[in-house]
Amino acid sequence: MVKMKLTKTNPNTVNLIKSLTKQSSAENAPIWKAVANDLSRANRKNKEVNVYHIAKNTAEDDTIVVPTKVLGEGNIEHSVTVAAFKFSAEAEEKITAAGGKCLKIDELMAENPKGSNVKIIK
Repeated sequence: MVKMKLTKTNPNTVNLIKSLTKQSSAENAPIWKAVANDLSRANRKNKEVNVYHIAKNTAEDDTIVVPTKVLGEGNIEHSVTVAAFKFSAEAEEKITAAGGKCLKIDELMAENPKGSNVKIIK
């Protein structure tokens, strides 16, 4: 039996992975390389992250990256900036209602090229 290496086929995902890798090298920011590696993995190995998980693992005004989708299970009481691959409508609503911001990963990368003070939650 020959094992085939699966690759991402969505051009948006492929471009995001390339730009994260490029940014990591240009700014000497290993966080973007780590996010690119997480995005490169098979979808079945990536777990979605719920709002309650973000609330439990962050403090007021933290900035985090979620390399998968953020789902709306649970509540959050403090403001955080969350950059994710995707958001459910409910998750986006709960994060913004708590005073937080929801960004795409590339938007956070543009705002914070070095990735300083950014945590990865997966």
